Order: sequence, then C-alpha cells, then structure tokens
Amino acid sequence: MKEIMDKGKIDHYLIQFGLEEVFPEPLRQHLALYRFEPDEALCLQGEEPQFLFLLVQGKVKVYTTSTEGRTLLINFTNPLGVIGEIECLRGKENLNTVTAVSLVETIGVFKRWVEQNALEASFLRFLLDMVAEKFYMKSISLSSNLLYPVEVRLASYLLSVSYDDEVEANPRVSMSNMKDTANLIGTSYRHLNRVLQSFCSAGLLERRRGKLVVIDRKGLTAVAGQNIYEKGERRNGI
Repeated sequence: MKEIMDKGKIDHYLIQFGLEEVFPEPLRQHLALYRFEPDEALCLQGEEPQFLFLLVQGKVKVYTTSTEGRTLLINFTNPLGVIGEIECLRGKENLNTVTAVSLVETIGVFKRWVEQNALEASFLRFLLDMVAEKFYMKSISLSSNLLYPVEVRLASYLLSVSYDDEVEANPRVSMSNMKDTANLIGTSYRHLNRVLQSFCSAGLLERRRGKLVVIDRKGLTAVAGQNIYEKGERRNGI
C-alpha cells in the first residue's frame, strides 16, 4: 500500500462519484489516497480493520476462507465500492479477504475518524445505503452462484481477472494458481482442467508458457451470459 499525497485527485474522485456532500468537513480533512498493486491485499480475513476504503479505480477480488483452508469467491468489486464499513461501524474483525486484481486506487480514512463521524447524517445515510446494497448482492451471490454450471463460473472468473482495461489485445491469466481458482469457484481441479480444455478447443483460450491467453473475449462473454461475479456493480456514484 502506497499513500499518494494528492488532495486535488481526491477532490476529483469525490466529484466524479457525487460524494462532495457525503463527507462532513471534520472527516474530509482526514481522507487520503492509497494505491495497491495487483495481488496486494487491502484487508485480510480475521484481522482488525484499520481503514475504511472507497474503491475509486481498478478492481478487487473478495473471498472468504474456511477453517479448513478452503476458499470461496464472493465477488469482484468495481468502483464505486466500499471496503470495511461494516467492520468499522461494528468493531468486528474483517469478514473477508480483499485483494487487488488490477492497479487499484482508493480513498481511505482511519477507522477512528469513521467512528467519530458515524452519526453525521449524510455520511451515515451513505454507509447504510452501501451496506444494504452489499448484503443484497452478497445474498444473491452466495445463494445462486454455485448453482451455475462450472463453465459459467469459470468464464465469469476469467472475464473478471482479465479485466476490461488490459493494455494487451489478448490478456493473459497465470496458470500457477489453478488449484486455488478451482477452490474459489467451487469445483475440483480435475473438472476445472476439463472445462479449460473445452474452452481451448473452442478457440476461446490458448495455453502459452504457463499462461492462459484470452483469444475470444466475446465468445467467453457468451458462455458466461452475464458475469455472475460482477452483477449489479455501482459505477456512477450513489
């Protein structure tokens, strides 16, 4: 995590997402801009939260891990997303692990400042709105995603990790963590490989030097139908 000293950019993001009136002045003066590299954790499950983050650029992956070490993907989050609001308000440990998929920028504020301003009307309404939406989408995700065929789950996952603003014409996905991927989408490693092979045979993907190369993004999108891990994302303010 790298702190970026750029108040002008924070103000730009607040205007972009219609948040100028959300943060009371005593809280606004404590906002800071933080940048995360791909695969870097914004928060870890079970740890005490230190920040409330507003995701304003990039994409993050949200997943949970069982006591047996198995992981389950909950969703991918795009701007505008909020990370840590439930934990900060309730004084609880982090419910999930959140890691950056792409280069990520967030507006962050320390937990203690959130607690001191939690009853300000505009800020409280914003947090309640975001919490309600998050629980609604999480309910849909956990109740229905595992009911989809593995083909749909894998296509959705690949679309999410080979994010839309890739510079390369054919985005690449590392194959070094395919066992983790199988766990995340709730299938076996053997079944995952069978589906990958079918995608390669259909010309959607290619295997190159330990990478999966997306050849036909439109075809992959057709398999997914609608990306089940990114449904209902909020992109244009509150």
